[in-house]
Amino acid sequence: MKFVAYILFSESVSKYYTGHTHDLLNRLTEHNQGETSSIRKGIPWSIIWTAEFSTRAQAMKMELAIKKRGAKRFLADRSRGA
Repeated sequence: MKFVAYILFSESVSKYYTGHTHDLLNRLTEHNQGETSSIRKGIPWSIIWTAEFSTRAQAMKMELAIKKRGAKRFLADRSRGA
């Protein structure tokens, strides 16, 4: 089973959301149906970055690294090749 670390973006509130899952499309649907109350205001959410991992632990480690850096800065670093 593959696991995915992901970053979503909401244009309506200009916010990022970082998470991990084993079923990205289902998780995106849950977010956009308001099943995650903390990000309900940002509907609709769009996938802007993903990375696949072979274990949940690896995906969680990446999620934590992104959250420590901040999604916006993480993405900026990636675009500069850092």
